[in-house]
Amino acid sequence: MTTDDGWGLDNLPYGVFDSGDGRRLGVALGDEVIDVGALAAAHGSALVDVLDVPSLDPLLAGSPALWHRVREALTGWLGSPGWRTARSPRPLRHRRDAVTMHLPFTVGDYVDFYASEHHAANVGRILRPGSPPLAPNWKHLPVAYHGRAGSVVVSGTPVRRPNGQRRSDDGPPTFGPTERLDIEAEVGFVVGGHSGLGEPIPVGEAADHLFGVVLVNDWSARDVQAWEYVPLGPFLGKSFATSISAWVVPWAALEHARVAPPPRDVPLLPHLVDPGDAALDLALEVRLNGHVISRPPFRTTYWTAAQQLAHLTSNGAPTRPGDLVASGTVSGPGRDEYGSLLELSWGGREPLTLPDGSRRSFLADGDEVTITARAPGPGGRTIALGPVTGVVTPAG
Repeated sequence: MTTDDGWGLDNLPYGVFDSGDGRRLGVALGDEVIDVGALAAAHGSALVDVLDVPSLDPLLAGSPALWHRVREALTGWLGSPGWRTARSPRPLRHRRDAVTMHLPFTVGDYVDFYASEHHAANVGRILRPGSPPLAPNWKHLPVAYHGRAGSVVVSGTPVRRPNGQRRSDDGPPTFGPTERLDIEAEVGFVVGGHSGLGEPIPVGEAADHLFGVVLVNDWSARDVQAWEYVPLGPFLGKSFATSISAWVVPWAALEHARVAPPPRDVPLLPHLVDPGDAALDLALEVRLNGHVISRPPFRTTYWTAAQQLAHLTSNGAPTRPGDLVASGTVSGPGRDEYGSLLELSWGGREPLTLPDGSRRSFLADGDEVTITARAPGPGGRTIALGPVTGVVTPAG
């Protein structure tokens, strides 16, 4: 482990791993996974009830006070000399590259927002040239759609090219494999605790419900999406797969990444006015077959996680442990900061040329996409977010 690899005590992201004897909850530390259930047992801690488990679900169901207590205990145990030789019921340490990672929590509901102004404006210019790039509602509320929780998969899961109904400009609809398979580089917020039916979450209380952060690739079939989305929005063009990173970075680990959101040039209604440091300074990187094709900056995202959660519940909709709230595609102002191939190839009209000479407007079978991110940490150190990777396989 280097002195600042992003996986130190400042981070301690949660994940579910299997070293060959079943799923267990762990945290990443350097190039190792620490079995937190065994660690709690070695210290005779009552926290074993929420740590010696095969999922993050029990911890997500707890309170912010419990989350703080667990993080404080883990930081204390792993920061003390000699912890590696503690007596435990099973091995404490496993190499990260020698274990199998699983979906870290049961996804409750999944909501995908459209929070990046640069992305929304680019899509408007590509798909509706000659019209205003943003819809009239865009700067008044965080636009979103409800996704399909059952197709949220952990990083490394192959993504099969979906079949769907498409229509060309001069012909009838056809059914078959998408010809415009795309990526969407996003940030996801994992919700913990409960809010009841009819109980909105105020912006100022959102942090009490934000357990942690994952990276997201919300794969998209653009030709299917274009034909189906009027008038009710995305459906089969999105619901076939959404990949998330295997590691959930605690919200508390990102304290030093909090920054002011972009200036708002349209007054917000009172229930969406957020604190001045509600945005996150995350630097994303997107690789296609190992080659960097984009570096989207999350700090430019117009709508914050607190605003998204407040809007989601403003009509009284409840939340439950394991809800996933995704940001939507993250794009910056520069051409090398776009978070989708739709933008990077400008609707397919300007294909990318990769270092091996191949060209892409959209994804080909066999392509591998990896999204990573880093954030500022304390003392000038960094916080790494776990990668989200997927390989495209042929349609069934």
